[in-house]
Amino acid sequence: MHIHILGICGTFMGGLAALAREAGHRVTGCDAGVYPPMSEQLRALGIELIEGFGADQMALAPDMFVVGNVVSRAHLPDGSPKFALMEAILDAGARYTSGPQWLSEHILAGRHVLAVAGTHGKTTTTSMLAWILESSGLAPGFLVGGVPLNFGVSARLGSSEQPGTQGGAPLFVIEADEYDTAFFDKRSKFVHYRPRTAVLNNLEFDHADIFDDLAAIERQFHHLVRTVPASGCVVVNGLEESLARVLHAGCWSPVSSFGSAVSDWSASGEPGAFDILLRGQRVARLEWALTGTHNQLNALAAIAAAAHVGVEPAVAAQALQTFQNVRRRMELRGTVRGIAVYDDFAHHPTAIRTTLDGLRRSLGGQARILAAFEPRSNTMKLGTMKAQLPWALESADLAFCHTSGLDWDADAALAPMGTGPGGRAQTAATLDQLVQQITQAALPGDHIVCMSNGAFGGVHARLLEALAHSSATV
Repeated sequence: MHIHILGICGTFMGGLAALAREAGHRVTGCDAGVYPPMSEQLRALGIELIEGFGADQMALAPDMFVVGNVVSRAHLPDGSPKFALMEAILDAGARYTSGPQWLSEHILAGRHVLAVAGTHGKTTTTSMLAWILESSGLAPGFLVGGVPLNFGVSARLGSSEQPGTQGGAPLFVIEADEYDTAFFDKRSKFVHYRPRTAVLNNLEFDHADIFDDLAAIERQFHHLVRTVPASGCVVVNGLEESLARVLHAGCWSPVSSFGSAVSDWSASGEPGAFDILLRGQRVARLEWALTGTHNQLNALAAIAAAAHVGVEPAVAAQALQTFQNVRRRMELRGTVRGIAVYDDFAHHPTAIRTTLDGLRRSLGGQARILAAFEPRSNTMKLGTMKAQLPWALESADLAFCHTSGLDWDADAALAPMGTGPGGRAQTAATLDQLVQQITQAALPGDHIVCMSNGAFGGVHARLLEALAHSSATV
């Protein structure tokens, strides 16, 4: 069929487009400010991209419009619709569906779906699991909300004939997001995926723009649990009270727990080198380059999920020794004057803390960590979690906050750290000011971590250039 995708440059919709193209469908799409890296990946696949959401795109006459959750019925100040194409689709009675629904019906049907859900670590854990299965010769399909460095692409169909090691259906690994599906379907995306293996990695409050409280998110996670068959498996983090509540509401599948001392799967040792225990018995050892307790837990989740489709723990651990992580997960962008600049996707206070704690643990107490961040997610923009920022930044020696677009006082939120000159925290209304602050503070041997769920205005390259220039002028 010919599908036309509204909001094609998002990581999920762009991955869906790549899968549809690989499956033989004709794919076109549109977005506002068609932007890389997804635009480059899609054009390389021969997918036509159109700028904006104009009603004239009805002339394409696709068999189906696939609507991303960026699309709404909103109107601009002058009264005109923000998404004129969507209004035209509705007026014409044209066929339309959501991305998750189309994926479920045309890609996931007939597959053993392994879905990875959780507030944090979804992209990394999904990538780990896909790499374990790939290294085991199972040729899985996958859709990840990022680019796993081991694969170089965010999505692929995988083999439609290679069965799982237990002789079941071909495998497909998907990052299972709890964000809503579309303006006409307010269920979480993941309820469409019908997983046979469901990973519940962690769960805390997020997405304050669509969820009123943690209980509302727990309800969506329980909807996911309801879709797992009795022959499936729910892999759950045994450290999370919120997930215990989710399972207590009802679970009809075997449960495989990880993380706590009394879980089925646990770890013994530091995050960079540890034994993997199954019900107290050592079954494998993992020594790798990743840092942080969060990645240790991500590894246990991936190993437990892989075990459900027949991959031995020792084989899974061996695969993870060659895991290269995901682009924008503590990705080293460059080093100037002995100052390292990293790019990281952390945007929730807990994610910021775990990222910085992991780096601190690997560096020790002597090296300085400079944290640069922008509260860019909808939840952070609302200021819902601003009080948690000093806690999140505890492992950083200095913190720099980009405040553009905020309607709450970042200086007040960071006051417990001490703000302004001489304090541990500084704020900047512009990127130029932010770069100047960091450049003036940075010393040889420092580690600068830039954290955002957006492009952050290319701050990484600007910092490296400014640091190099300051070196030349010293």
